[in-house]
Amino acid sequence: MTPERETPTRERTPSGATATTRTRARLDQPRPPRRRLLPEWDPEAFGRLSERIARFLGTGRFIVWMTVVIIAWVLWNIFAPGDLRFDNYPFIFLTLMLSLQASYAAPLILLAQNRQDDRDRVNLEQDRKQNERSIADTEYLTREIAALRIGLGEVATRDWIRSELQDLMKELEARKHHDGHVVFPAERPHGRDVDDH
Repeated sequence: MTPERETPTRERTPSGATATTRTRARLDQPRPPRRRLLPEWDPEAFGRLSERIARFLGTGRFIVWMTVVIIAWVLWNIFAPGDLRFDNYPFIFLTLMLSLQASYAAPLILLAQNRQDDRDRVNLEQDRKQNERSIADTEYLTREIAALRIGLGEVATRDWIRSELQDLMKELEARKHHDGHVVFPAERPHGRDVDDH
């Protein structure tokens, strides 16, 4: 009788399409951030900065400072000693700097205008909704006032009651003078549109 060899038990792993060779991501936790090659920035902060720059570019202070810098640049490069001049006439470096400033200023101004357009669009939408609510409220109040007028048309007013009492007093006075004593009418028709006899 030969001794039975014990074979090591191997866990059976699924194969094929159902096999999982990598660890499964947990769905109850956010993914770890991926590394990016490009730098990241906050679009809102960049937009606010562009609006500040565009606001400054549209002021008289910017024009005055830019004029002062250009005049100083030109005067320095004309009257300074030759070895201290850095941009001789025709001031090519100055032209390059002004072109660079303009090439950055134009997109910043456009970005600020786009943000302002977005804000204006949101404000217009809110104004439209507010106008719709105001119109609905006005229509509701108009209907309520019309209902009150209709209701008041059926209510006895002070003037109508006074006129009815005066008519009754006249009728009683007339009967008193006619017969010599007061007789109350047994039945008298009531209502606004009924002519009293």
